Amino acid sequence: MIIDGKAFAAELRAEVARDVALLSRVPGLAVVLVGSDPASAVYVRAKGKATREAGMASFQHDLPADTSQADLLALVETLNADPAVDGILVQLPVPDHIDADAIIAAIDPDKDVDGFTPDSAGRLATGLEGFVPCTPLGSMMMLKATLGDLTGLEAVVIGRSNIVGKPMAALLLGESCTVTIAHSRTKNLPEVVRRADIVIAAVGRPEMVRGDWIKPGATVIDVGINRVDAGAGKTRLVGDVAFAEAEAVAGAITPVPGGVGPMTIACLLKNTLTSAQRRSIRRHER
Repeated sequence: MIIDGKAFAAELRAEVARDVALLSRVPGLAVVLVGSDPASAVYVRAKGKATREAGMASFQHDLPADTSQADLLALVETLNADPAVDGILVQLPVPDHIDADAIIAAIDPDKDVDGFTPDSAGRLATGLEGFVPCTPLGSMMMLKATLGDLTGLEAVVIGRSNIVGKPMAALLLGESCTVTIAHSRTKNLPEVVRRADIVIAAVGRPEMVRGDWIKPGATVIDVGINRVDAGAGKTRLVGDVAFAEAEAVAGAITPVPGGVGPMTIACLLKNTLTSAQRRSIRRHER
């Protein structure tokens, strides 16, 4: 079974748009792009388009590559204080002269729709209400829709990043899975993966996870997006999983492209809506 991320994302985006229309004010998402990285520019345009399609306000701030850290921090503080802005996203990567961790930490946790601040990470790790990074959130939505109750299932997360691996493990623990965080240096990695009922591949290596690593009937969520040579001067996108091999063994698997990717932007919209709803409740309580 192929898990259709496009269909899941379309349903979630429609749900967000319906809920946005019920609010008394228009939610706003501010996206900050520093420099002219082509891939980042594509992502930012896609996020802006999706935001507007959901009935939200999109505030895009394009800054030159030589923008100072102080000026970027000042913009973040301005957005923190802006009542029209419910979510703030600083597109990564930023230029080398800027400390990305310092910029992310400066974002108001109540507007951290990317779920990257230390406050958001701590809340997720301790089971408190907060924002969950969009890619793990979308992956969890698809897992639960595919499998239902995850209690007691064994999950292996390949990858230990703060953006995907660690928050994904925390979400799985929250669903009462038995979780192993593995990575490229894990000893006997294929044997570790073969134990898993759920495999989350987020290691950033093209087709690293082979079909014979997968337990028959397991559910595979492939987070990887890697551009590889396709010959004749062309390239193609592949995941961290050798899809054809794994599909023959797995009970369910996400494709690349068309799997986790569409859910990431849909969950960004969901988080922005959630922020607007929470902030509206707080205003009424005052």
